[in-house]
Amino acid sequence: MNLVEKTDEEILEIANPLWDDLVKCSNNKDYSGFTKHFSAKMLFGANEVEIGKQWANNKLLTSLSKQRECFGFLRRNNYVTVLFKQTSDKVPGDFLGRLVLGIEDDNIKIFGATIF
Repeated sequence: MNLVEKTDEEILEIANPLWDDLVKCSNNKDYSGFTKHFSAKMLFGANEVEIGKQWANNKLLTSLSKQRECFGFLRRNNYVTVLFKQTSDKVPGDFLGRLVLGIEDDNIKIFGATIF
């Protein structure tokens, strides 16, 4: 499977449920749910204690709105980055969500997930 060659619509069909899962699990501080689609490399850097500290110290990360808007896609090497306009139910303003998708063991995995 070549992820980079998929259409924007096909990528969005993959990315939307993954992003929705990240939002839901982040809001609920559910570490195992939050990391369940991570690549091995991403999981290695996703220390449960550190993520817990981020949830405790950053109100945005636990109040993400279910509403989001896709800004576009970046294709590079074997990865596709999906950019989302994300809002919060408690923190005013717009934020940029970044979801990096790739293939690991013939499965689509998350290789990066950030919000700015």
